[in-house]
Amino acid sequence: MAIRLRTAHTADLAPAELRAARTLLEDAFDGDFRDEDWDHGLGGLHVLVHDEQGLAAHGSVIQRRVLHAGRSLRVGYVEAVGVRADARRTGLGGRVMAGLERIIEDAYPLGALSASEDGAALYAARGWRLWPGRVCALAPDGVVRLPDEEGTTFVRPGTALRPLDPAHDLVFDWRDGDVL
Repeated sequence: MAIRLRTAHTADLAPAELRAARTLLEDAFDGDFRDEDWDHGLGGLHVLVHDEQGLAAHGSVIQRRVLHAGRSLRVGYVEAVGVRADARRTGLGGRVMAGLERIIEDAYPLGALSASEDGAALYAARGWRLWPGRVCALAPDGVVRLPDEEGTTFVRPGTALRPLDPAHDLVFDWRDGDVL
C-alpha cells in the first residue's frame, strides 16, 4: 500500500482537499463534528495521509495562547485528528501525530490537546502527558474552570520550556464551541 504524507497550511489546501478532510472527520466522529470543531482546526498546519483510496487520515496543529504561572505561552494545539474507518489501527494516526509533533517540537514551547476516550491511549503511548492540574479558560467574563477537561487534557514540551507546574492552572484562550 503506497502511503503519501503531506503537510500544508490551510491557505495552501485546495477547496476539494478541505472538503475531503471535513468529510473524513465527520465520518470519523460519527457525525459529531460540528462547524465550530471544523473552524478550530483551520488556520494552522495540516498533516494529511493519502492511500490508494484517497484521504485516509488528517490532523492539524493551530496556535493558541495559554496562561500559566504568570506567563503567556504560544501553544501548538492539536485539532481534528481522524482516520478513515477502514484504515484504523494501521499506524496512520501515529504518522499524523509524528508530523504534528515535529511541528510542535520545532515551533512551539508547548503542545496541548484534548483527547477523546478513543484517542487517549495513542497520545499517552507517544509520550504526551496527562495534565494533572486544573484546566481553565479566559472567558469573556473572566477565568472559568473547565472541570470536564481535567483528565482529558494532554501536554507535550516543545522548544525550550521551563517545566510546567501543576500547582498553577492552564488557562486557555476562549473560543466558540468546545473551548478545548
